[in-house]
Order: sequence, then structure tokens, then C-alpha cells
Amino acid sequence: MHDLVTQGHTARKRFGQNFLQDQNVIANIVRAINPEADDNIVEIGPGLAALTTPVSEKVNKLHVIELDRDLAKRLRENPFLAPKLEIHEADALKFDFSTLGTKENPVRVFGNLPYNISTPLMIHLFSQSSVIKDMHFMLQKEVVTRLAAAPDSKEYGRLSLITQYYCKVIPIMEVKPGAFRPAPKVTSAVVRLVPYDKKPYEVKDIRKLEQVLALAFNQRRKTIHNSLRGFISDEELLSLGINPQLRAENITLQQYCCLADMLLDKNIDETV
Repeated sequence: MHDLVTQGHTARKRFGQNFLQDQNVIANIVRAINPEADDNIVEIGPGLAALTTPVSEKVNKLHVIELDRDLAKRLRENPFLAPKLEIHEADALKFDFSTLGTKENPVRVFGNLPYNISTPLMIHLFSQSSVIKDMHFMLQKEVVTRLAAAPDSKEYGRLSLITQYYCKVIPIMEVKPGAFRPAPKVTSAVVRLVPYDKKPYEVKDIRKLEQVLALAFNQRRKTIHNSLRGFISDEELLSLGINPQLRAENITLQQYCCLADMLLDKNIDETV
């Protein structure tokens, strides 16, 4: 597919640009975000300002993070939007959100995220969740299904567990391909992620939880007895209420947190 020209701007495949056009969908997303005048709010990838415009009408100030210089220039020169916007020409994957928010005055984040960076971007945001009040994102529907997945389902995996460790996950709505230009090949969905003030389960070292999840899900058809062989005994698994014959997808977040703490002193870095 060639890059598509929309409103005089060429949608760039390398930036994963699909621009939201459907006014009903836009109105429903803004209603879900429910921006208020004094919100400390930031949009990732404003694009052609489909969401930027209606949100900026409701708030006193809006931070936007835009990597595409041409789009940042368009926003800067927009006579209606420019007075409300603080434009950060930056890569959201490397952006330090603590420069915009604090624990006392956290940021609200929203965006129609490029599909090619949505997962690493969410992981980056989770690491800064202490300064984030909530997040509203447009993602591929299958990604939202994975974020919200429960144990014993094929969609349940590392992304489900890391997301649910940090946030409450609330799917909001589906969005058909025809709502965008160029139309993506997949259905999208909007999700609300609300970081916990106090996590239901806390691990001593998040890196250890990530290592345990990598070991368990790298070969998800293996039993947990096999995937953690050499690091934990069947007796220790049973002491945590985990049947060694279960597979990765059958184990709860709470049990993975207990596993991570039990393996705290084991060096499993080399294997994942």
C-alpha cells in the first residue's frame, strides 16, 4: 500500500499512521475520556487533530507528543489549537512523563496509538504509572482482548499479566476499519487503563516477575514443571497452591507474583 494523502498530509507507513475520521466515533471517545477544564492531560500522536480538537475545547491546556515534524508544524500553525497546546516534538517511547505530572498532580494520557509501537509504549507508560491517573487508547481489538484476558484463555499471556499488575483494564468500544483513513486491515478498540493507587499484588522486584513470565510463556504449551525446571521444585510450586502440571495460561497473577518473590535470589537472567 502506498502512503495516502489525507487533508494535505501524507500518512506515513513507517510511523504506522491511520487517521481517525468518523465523527460519531470521535464523539464517543471524547465522551469516554471525559476531559475537564483543569485536567493535566497529554495526547500521544495527535496526528491530524481528530481527537485533539474536541478535547482542547474542553480543557485549559493540552500537552501533545508528536514525532512527525510536519504534523507538529501543522499544530503549531493552527490558529484555533495553538493557544491551548504545548507541543513536545519527541518519541513517546522515550518520553519522561514525570516532566509533566507528579503523584499529586498526575497526567491523563490518551491517543490513537500506532499499532507497531503500542505494546512497548504501554510497557514504557506502566513503568511511570505513579504519575499517571488514567489512559485511554485506541488499539487493535486483539491487543485490547489480550490486555483484558483472564486465566485459562489463549489470549492470556505476558501482556495481560503485566498490564493487570499495574492497571485496572476496562474495554470501552469497538471501532471498525472504515472509521480511519487509510483504513487498517483490522478492527480497533478503545480501552481505559487505570493505574492502581495500591496494587492488589505487589512484587519485590518487577524485573523478576518479567523474567518468570518470559520463562513460563516462551513455550506456553509446556507445563510449569518443565518451563521452570531447575529453578523451583514441585514441592515449592505446591506450597504456593500451583499444580506443577498446569500450563502458563492456567496460573493467576497472584500466583506469578508469589513465584517471582520465591525466585528473587535465583539468577534466571541468562535464560530469558
